[in-house]
Amino acid sequence: MSLAELLEPIANVFRSLGIPEPITHWGHPVMMGTVIFTMGIYVGWTGWRGRLAEDKEVALKNRADHRKLAPLMFLFLALGYTGGLLSLVMQKQPILESPHFWTGTILLGLLLTNSVIAFTGFGKDNPGLRSTHAYLGTVALGLMLVHTFLGLQLGFSL
Repeated sequence: MSLAELLEPIANVFRSLGIPEPITHWGHPVMMGTVIFTMGIYVGWTGWRGRLAEDKEVALKNRADHRKLAPLMFLFLALGYTGGLLSLVMQKQPILESPHFWTGTILLGLLLTNSVIAFTGFGKDNPGLRSTHAYLGTVALGLMLVHTFLGLQLGFSL
């Protein structure tokens, strides 16, 4: 059974709600664009500011902000990933053929890896793991931009 076939019963429930086509088509990109360009940028900025700030108080505040918001960003992106899949199924579009699907999958994998690194306490405050976390997060932010571009391409092609 394909992924689309697995999600079809859920997509049928949403189709039955009579959601207008523009919302089905562009709702996911608008909501996820908001998450990426507000939360994503802020999480990245506070992470690096917490790492590089000379003033200890500024560094601690930024680390605290990063720690509070990053899990919410991951949650919203994971929910948005699910919403994007359902949107494609609702529109009778293929899922696994889309580079947008694959960048989203890789992105969630990177963020999950970063979450595991953080939740383990960076290996008892291992500087190498802290650096890995910082650079992996930066790669994830860059991938978010590529993902956004591919999503817009997909949206305009449907």
